[in-house]
Amino acid sequence: MNIAKVGADRRQAIVKLRRQFHMYPETGWQEYETRNTIQSYLDSLKIPFRSIPPTGIVATIEGVQPGKNVALRADMDALQLPEKNDHDYVSRNPGVSHACGHDAHMAMLLGAASILMDMRDQIRGTVKLVFQPAEEIFGGARAMIEAGALEGVNGIFGLHILGNLPVGQAAVAPGAIMSAANHFTICVRGRSGHGGLPHEGVDALLAASAIVINLQSIISREINPLDTAVVSVGRMEAGTAYNIIAGTAILEGTTRCFSEDINTSLPVKMERIISNTASAYAADAEFDYKRSVPPTVNDDFCTRLAEKSIDTIFGREKRTQLSPITGAEDFAFYLQQVPGVFVFLGGGNKEKGFAFAQHHESFDIDEDALELGAALYAQYALDFLSAPGNR
Repeated sequence: MNIAKVGADRRQAIVKLRRQFHMYPETGWQEYETRNTIQSYLDSLKIPFRSIPPTGIVATIEGVQPGKNVALRADMDALQLPEKNDHDYVSRNPGVSHACGHDAHMAMLLGAASILMDMRDQIRGTVKLVFQPAEEIFGGARAMIEAGALEGVNGIFGLHILGNLPVGQAAVAPGAIMSAANHFTICVRGRSGHGGLPHEGVDALLAASAIVINLQSIISREINPLDTAVVSVGRMEAGTAYNIIAGTAILEGTTRCFSEDINTSLPVKMERIISNTASAYAADAEFDYKRSVPPTVNDDFCTRLAEKSIDTIFGREKRTQLSPITGAEDFAFYLQQVPGVFVFLGGGNKEKGFAFAQHHESFDIDEDALELGAALYAQYALDFLSAPGNR
């Protein structure tokens, strides 16, 4: 069976699903109507599933022949971002929109489920369909894993549509392809005083400013220049009036990197610089560091399989390779548990007006991508299950 052709035949149904999801977006852990839509469609395909509270779903397609177990994942949640489009499927939920493409991911995975159900006699093993909530807030993948979504799974596949990659193309690469993302807060405490008598106070704002500057020495002097890392302070809050020495300053920021070794060492290096810099200005500092998501690291074997699947559906000339992205994805947690691969799917088309990247209020995709994504999900599942060896 030509999976690409079967995917094209299901275009209308996949587009309808995507628009339904797009019109009624829901944020992380609130995807109740989204869950109901998915479950109703799975019921129509006679695919058994189990709910993972509050809103996750794992469905199972058993092949006629025994074999391995592969998982296909789609994320479900939307962003707290008003949509500024005028198409007839614009978000009906004020202040919330599918500006990251998760509506497309769900529709494509359901399209793949339909394709695979028609090919059960060719499936050697089991395909798990993982519909995961709360990706945007980095909580969903861990919850799904803890609830047993990966039990018995030999490998996992995920994809993400990109508005800045042309429709009809797909990109994959081995190794780290998305960065770790972490969140930190620094509270600097000094002693307030009169702005005209700075010697009588301890300027927390001055100490905080020095900390911002000194943190950059980690990147320039403590990280191998051939590696990539970022320490960004995005928020500073200090002071109560123009003529008062600030007694407290709050800094908030993020770190990004592609190496787990660097990811582990960054807070240690930061703690040293923060503490010593504050002390140099006679201030104190408290440092809170939350590790949110590790790097997304594609398995070599699974990457080669994905390349084969892309070539089958898109054609070799449409397969490309992107530079690693400093955005983060909680798909990384699955890849820490089982081998897998994360692929980027083109959804942009400037000629049709689809020219905005993710997280923009006018983000939208060329829906020609949907049938290709559905076919790619299904093709990878078959390629993985038919590959020799344990993976």
